[in-house]
Amino acid sequence: MNADRLFDVSGRHVLVTGGAKGIGAMITRGFHEARATVYVSGRSAADCRSLADELGERIVSLPADVSTQQGCRDLAAAVGEHTDRLDVLVNNAGTTWGADVEEYPDEAWDKVLALNVKAPFHLTAACLPMLRAASDADRPARVINIGSVDGMHVPVFESYAYSTSKAGVHQLTRHLGKRLAGEHVTVNAIAPGLVPSKMTKFLLAGDGEAQLSASVPLGRLARPDDLAGAAIFLASPAASWITGAVLPVDGGMVTLQ
Repeated sequence: MNADRLFDVSGRHVLVTGGAKGIGAMITRGFHEARATVYVSGRSAADCRSLADELGERIVSLPADVSTQQGCRDLAAAVGEHTDRLDVLVNNAGTTWGADVEEYPDEAWDKVLALNVKAPFHLTAACLPMLRAASDADRPARVINIGSVDGMHVPVFESYAYSTSKAGVHQLTRHLGKRLAGEHVTVNAIAPGLVPSKMTKFLLAGDGEAQLSASVPLGRLARPDDLAGAAIFLASPAASWITGAVLPVDGGMVTLQ
């Protein structure tokens, strides 16, 4: 056992979708700080370019819309112009929609399921040749899906498509984990809890942050290191024998059934 090697991801090639903002940016920054080469993707070319300019070397801006199968294939092809191997794919891009049960539109289901569930499936499939090229029995390639604690318990808000989609991400993780294990590609998921981001900004206004922090068993909201640390762990040699797992990173929220 070499402690320095155990969590080493330096030199690895990592693609992060939705990687310029929120949880995705936390993970992008974490891998970059850990000396990986990161391909940051998102719908906003300006946001991707801004983060890439800020971080400098070992980061490539690849804006894309992964809400369609063709968009996923186009992103995989764009990554392939820079590298023939992909060590880590982080399927983070996602969206939500809240509305009363009697007013919840079909449009919400289509938009949320397309980006939150179909995109991780299609992008993983499109990236498989590069993941296979980076994999072997001792150091498998990694797929890390971003689920949610809301896919593990019933959320407070009426975000029906979101919570359902994240439960679907967790099952997709297990299913792909079984299918790809023989090809030395692990598939795991992170289920974040309350993370300060654009998606949760409306919850944090006024004294909302203090109230939400008090509702978390460990007494605070997520910090960037919490999400980046979990992703780096799942991409590191320390997690080379883990697949099909869903890791709650939620301060204990999953215990509040």
